[in-house]
Amino acid sequence: MAEEKKTPARKPAAKKAAAKKPAAKKAAAKKPAQKKAPEKKAPARRSTAKKEGAAKPESKAPAKEEAKPKAQPQRRKPEPEPVPVLVRASARYVRVAPRKARLVADQVRGLHIDRARALLQFSSRGAARDIGKLIDSAASNAENNHELIADEMKVAEITVDEGPTLRRYRPRALGRATRINKRTSHISVALTPEEDG
Repeated sequence: MAEEKKTPARKPAAKKAAAKKPAAKKAAAKKPAQKKAPEKKAPARRSTAKKEGAAKPESKAPAKEEAKPKAQPQRRKPEPEPVPVLVRASARYVRVAPRKARLVADQVRGLHIDRARALLQFSSRGAARDIGKLIDSAASNAENNHELIADEMKVAEITVDEGPTLRRYRPRALGRATRINKRTSHISVALTPEEDG
């Protein structure tokens, strides 16, 4: 009887050991799970490290951008071409028709001042005298106001615009009156120093 009692006592001990073994297996199973969890966190840390690493190139990028403005001032911009000096003079309400004055102005445009004066002096047209006086006035402006030499100038621009028309009437046959238009002009001249070469 004692033997029979011992055997059942052994069985429960074996059952307890068997029960302990699954518990140990469960604990062993839990331990790897705990180990795996830190492994998952480690990649997360690496990802943050990667993000930080990604942030570092961004921090480098502004440094490069800062370097670019330093390089830009080193580039030399093409120097602007010097603007030619224009000395102007104008005469308004000149009692000559614009059509007649333009014939003389076209002959003088672009000529050296000495040649223009000579041409106007010996011209048979009535507008030549008024344009000659205007060119002399522009030459005086160049000497007195801009400190330039008048004999080294050329006629860069000369324009003739229409001014107001004076209307006059002439008596005709059978008590009629016909209108006579006395036209006026606004003349302007611009002189510039002649380039050597």
